Amino acid sequence: MKKFIIAASLALSAMLFLGGCVGGVNLGGGPKTEIRNPTLGQQLIDLQKARDTGAITPDEYNAKRAELMSKR
Repeated sequence: MKKFIIAASLALSAMLFLGGCVGGVNLGGGPKTEIRNPTLGQQLIDLQKARDTGAITPDEYNAKRAELMSKR
């Protein structure tokens, strides 16, 4: 019986030790990424690129640009 108690305590100690070690591991798969809102300037640059590549029409560009500028 004494051998069983010693074996059980060693097993429990090992589980607690290893559990603590695993708790410090980053399981998220990489560094944290921060989400930032684009600045007004970056939004205007992206909007102009969309117009220049034909993704939006000049009228859509003007409407969205006016909307962005009014929020400023």
